[in-house]
Amino acid sequence: MLPAPMTRRSVPRPRRLHVLGASGAGTTTLGRDLAAALQLGHFETDDFFWAPSDPPYHVKRAPEQRLSLLREALVDGDGWVLSGSLCGWGDPLMAEFDAVIFVTLPTPLRLERTRQRERARFGAQLDEGGAMHRRQLDFMAWSAGDDDPASSVGRSRLVHEAWLARLSCPVVRVDNAGTQADTLGEVLARLSALP
Repeated sequence: MLPAPMTRRSVPRPRRLHVLGASGAGTTTLGRDLAAALQLGHFETDDFFWAPSDPPYHVKRAPEQRLSLLREALVDGDGWVLSGSLCGWGDPLMAEFDAVIFVTLPTPLRLERTRQRERARFGAQLDEGGAMHRRQLDFMAWSAGDDDPASSVGRSRLVHEAWLARLSCPVVRVDNAGTQADTLGEVLARLSALP
């Protein structure tokens, strides 16, 4: 069971939060839960990175278009939670974050959660001969390489760590191997303790 939404009086001071981590680490779920608990809007970087297509996740938007659309969405002065990676294309927004939550998960568990998520989303399209089979194989291979120290392209641990080192706001690191409620509770407590 997730914690009840916080009242305005008990809401931690950071109000513009970015949650990122490797694919399958649980950034979107944590971002949604955090936004609900803090009574903030929630946004997902994939919604700005990818243009609508069928099947989905095949057509990338130009970086300047992604950034423009995301800036428009984040105009709410009351705050928001943004899930997903925007390293590189979203760098002009780095100064906008009050805090960044970096979510990690042991690779085998992360990959298993990714497989389950993709199967729930796309079902038989992932099967051999399905419209998304080749994309799924490529995506899982890419996702498995996230923790490879030699990987320096795309969304990798090395890229994330270098990006996190450039931030001027606090970074909260959380391992997401426990329950959703435990992870959310830990993040809320750590945000509340920030100066």
